Amino acid sequence: MDNYMNFIEINPNIMFGKPVIKDTRITVELILEELGAGKTSEDLVKAYPKLNKDSIGAALKFAADAIKGERTYSTAI
Repeated sequence: MDNYMNFIEINPNIMFGKPVIKDTRITVELILEELGAGKTSEDLVKAYPKLNKDSIGAALKFAADAIKGERTYSTAI
């Protein structure tokens, strides 16, 4: 994916400034929650017709970039 930000919008007037897929109110957070709950990309496209595989991939890339270097977790037991 060349530029995932072509798919993502952050606007304080839309969903309280949460990152959303452009021209929708579908948040990156919702996409991650649905995928984490076991839904597939195909399930999401069926449930939210304004989504496509590229926009879902953009949400994943955005989320990955957002957490890079944010916090490290101890692996000590």
